[in-house]
Amino acid sequence: MRRAGADLGIAFDGDGDRIGVVDGRGRILFGDQLMQILAADVLSRHPGSPILADVKASQALFDEIERLGGQAVMGKTGHSLMKIAMAEIGAPLAGEMSGHIFYADGFYGYDDALYVAIRLLGILGQDDRSLAERRDRMAPMVNTPELRFDCPDEQKFAVIEAVKERLAGEPVEVNAIDGVRVSTDDGWWLLRASNTQAVLVARAEARDQAGLDRLKEQIAANLRAVGVEPPAF
Repeated sequence: MRRAGADLGIAFDGDGDRIGVVDGRGRILFGDQLMQILAADVLSRHPGSPILADVKASQALFDEIERLGGQAVMGKTGHSLMKIAMAEIGAPLAGEMSGHIFYADGFYGYDDALYVAIRLLGILGQDDRSLAERRDRMAPMVNTPELRFDCPDEQKFAVIEAVKERLAGEPVEVNAIDGVRVSTDDGWWLLRASNTQAVLVARAEARDQAGLDRLKEQIAANLRAVGVEPPAF
């Protein structure tokens, strides 16, 4: 990107339902960052609408949707689950951190990455700001990538239930829509079982590195407490 002097780069996965975007400084915009740009456009024409994002998405996205006057809705990870939830609540836009993005605004309510690319180019073409400039204005967050580690299929959901039961006695805010997403003064951490693979998935996000380190230790401590040795985060 930097060598070419390009404003942005766009990539698709093999079946064209996930999009990847890189700005002119060579920075990846993950699905939950890209959704901030797309949601601003949709809400300018559909004020007050619900916008759906998966449980792995950054808190910055949910906060931005609310700031823009939309209804931020958190849903289960999984493109089929997202499509169902999107139809149920009448959301014109939904997206996952993984790059599955779904338009019902002028489209059919499923994840077509080529269509998302066209919508993104249309938004940027009417904006004096570059993609990099829009990225710079997003709330700074320190987070982990999606952390995946092996856990047998016959155990993975039981592990999540055990952690959920343990958290029931703790003074923390827990969203159990898909695994456990735990909010603290530092930020939030997530632990969930994959729907398709024999793995557990973790993620954490804070405002600074010290907070992120504390959140990662909370994940590790809860896993150890239920008999699972955590990976090196």
